[in-house]
Amino acid sequence: MAKMHYRAGCMSPRLTRALRLALIPVAACSALAASAAPSQSAPSFDAVAFFTGNTTGEGTLKKMFSAAQVVRVTGRGRVEGGVLVLDQTVSITGEPRRERQWRLRAGAPGRWSGTLSDAKGPVLAQASGAVLTIAYTSDEGMGITQTVTLAPDGNSARNRMKIRKLGMTVATIDETITRD
Repeated sequence: MAKMHYRAGCMSPRLTRALRLALIPVAACSALAASAAPSQSAPSFDAVAFFTGNTTGEGTLKKMFSAAQVVRVTGRGRVEGGVLVLDQTVSITGEPRRERQWRLRAGAPGRWSGTLSDAKGPVLAQASGAVLTIAYTSDEGMGITQTVTLAPDGNSARNRMKIRKLGMTVATIDETITRD
């Protein structure tokens, strides 16, 4: 796995635009939540703290024109030289199990950049309150946006993933991730 380095201008204009568009609803929701409940503060999403150690995810994959499939993900995260390394095993009903690895380095507060073994190009992540938004392009050329919302207890999160091709959502995943 190559080391990650974020460089200004390294994203394609298409990915930059997709990331900006994906973050607009997150920013609006965060602003609304902050004004609606000033006395209760939601936990802030720290990707390193949440994904260090063991995690388990269970959810449903819905592909266009296909029956729903069960998704199970086991993860083991650690920090190596300031980089969050997350090894995952992904099991989807009816498909071969696969291994993948995330490598994310913190940038500005609440922002991470890095790589994913089954992605092409950079992975970008940004936290806004209890919501972590992750964007990247799969090695098959599909745009992936994950919105991971931390539960109030800080030990679980809901991952809602959209997979897009040619501007159209072709699949979604709704998953609950739990820290073991």
